[in-house]
Parts: sequence; C-alpha cells; structure tokens
Amino acid sequence: MTNDPLLERARQLWADLAGTPVTFTESAIEVVASPQSLLCPPGWVGIVALGRAVIATAPDDDTAEIVKHALADLPATAVIDPAPVRDRLPVKETLGPATLAYCDAAGFHPAESSAVETISAVHTDMTALLARVPAGDADESGLAGITSPAFVVRTGTDVIAAAGYRAWPRRTAHVSVLSTPAARGRGLGRVVATAAVAHALDAGLLPQWRARPEPSRRVARALGFREVGAQLSINLMPADSAQRS
Repeated sequence: MTNDPLLERARQLWADLAGTPVTFTESAIEVVASPQSLLCPPGWVGIVALGRAVIATAPDDDTAEIVKHALADLPATAVIDPAPVRDRLPVKETLGPATLAYCDAAGFHPAESSAVETISAVHTDMTALLARVPAGDADESGLAGITSPAFVVRTGTDVIAAAGYRAWPRRTAHVSVLSTPAARGRGLGRVVATAAVAHALDAGLLPQWRARPEPSRRVARALGFREVGAQLSINLMPADSAQRS
C-alpha cells in the first residue's frame, strides 16, 4: 500500500473497475482476463498505470498471457505509450492515452466567480450547448452523462460553458467540462469546473479528471488536480491476421 492517499484511492477505484481481482504492484504489470472489464471497450485490452504500478485486463486468458509476456519488462511510462506497445503487440486500434488526475480539499485551488448558475443536467439549455459544439468535443467531455447538477456560465440566455460530474464507484466524481469554441481561452472552463469540484468535495467524493488534450490538462492542474497516471485501451488484431501481417 502506498502512503499517498490520492494514489491509493485511485488504485482502489481502477482495481474495482477491472471487474475481477487484481492488484497494483510497484514496478510491475499485473494482467488478468476479464471480459466484463470497464478499463476499456468490450473485447479490448485495457491498461492503467498509476504511479509505477500497472494493471491490464484482456478479454480472455490467451490474450492475457500474450499481453503479459509482451509488456512485462516495460516501465509504467512506456506501457501506456502506444508506440512501444505497437512494437510488442499486433495493435489494430488505440484509445488514449488519457491522463488520470485527482484532487482533494487540501490541494484544491478554486477560481472565484459569481457568474455560475446551477441547473439540471437534463435542462434543455444543456442539450442546446451539446448541439452547438463539434460532436467530437461533446463526446470527449462526457458532459451528456453527468449525474450531478450542471454548473453553467451564460452569455445572454445561452449556456457557453458547463461542468458537472458522473458518480463512479468508490465515491468518485468523474468531472466533465465543456465550453463552446468561441468561449475558450477566457478561463470559463476553470470557473465552471470549480463549482463542480467544490460540489463533489462537499459531498465527500474524490474528483477525477481524465483528459487527453493539453488544454484540459492545464485547467485541471490550475485547479489543483495532480496527475498520477494514465489509461490506454488497445484493440488487437485477431491472431490469424497478426500472423499473416
């Protein structure tokens, strides 16, 4: 067990999401077969590195053995890097890597603002916001799946930035933030995220920020989130296809 509370809580969360017993072990990768894993899409291999420990899930025992032998000697930073993983495995497709960052009350650096309004996550103005941004941005944000209230900033009657969180296992709050393209660069993401993170902390939850784009990571760092690891999902080519290639 680590003496870092944020890292330990993150490891407990992702071990649960693996869907079968698995342990984060320092300077090692633990690979298990888990068809029901939530570390990745169904049928994929999911890899999560937290600190210097790595867990991975595979859809079946044979794939788990292949992944274990292929990645066993790679350090944690390389295991979630698609390039060295592609050198070791017949990768068809990847998702990520996405950084995993967490925040507690002691490290939280809120952005003060009186402009934030609280509305329902299913308010029609939220639907309108999601429709006004590129589909990829909306999907990346995860805002459509929040279970908390939505914390928003408006221009006139239009919502131009919003944040909230989805309740995850282990009393985790998975934070989502989205701004319209025209509203970016004005610090509004940090303002609405402040309200969402404060709401989660007041409820005794662990705020989690998962991000790929650097601008999103900068917002998280400004709020006091600490990056402790990353997640990568890989879709392997079928064995016969890999042999032919």
